[in-house]
Amino acid sequence: MTYEEIVEKSREIMALCDPSVHPEHLAVEICVTGEGEGVFYIEVKDGSFIDVQPYDYHDRDCRLTASAEDLIKLVSGKLDAVAAFTMGKLKVDGSIEKALEFQKIIKSAKAPEKEKKSRKKQ
Repeated sequence: MTYEEIVEKSREIMALCDPSVHPEHLAVEICVTGEGEGVFYIEVKDGSFIDVQPYDYHDRDCRLTASAEDLIKLVSGKLDAVAAFTMGKLKVDGSIEKALEFQKIIKSAKAPEKEKKSRKKQ
């Protein structure tokens, strides 16, 4: 995956998330290692919307560092952040508390997916 593809995929996934899960400001810088290496940020603006931009963010709450593969799994909810951190697949610099808040936002995207699956079964 290229850097641009990673940013775009992250944008698509984050668009499915519910920003109201975190009613305050949250800025997470993402550092991609290996293939598609680069830095971008995801910002939750006071619970109203989520912005993903291909720039570094110096006034961040935390910085997450992972490979592109693990990052996509993380933001799509296929890899738990705590498990990734424990296995050494995710490095967190800055506020661990804010990183956990970010995980809550990511998990908010799962609800619509579950609803779609349950509607298909009916």
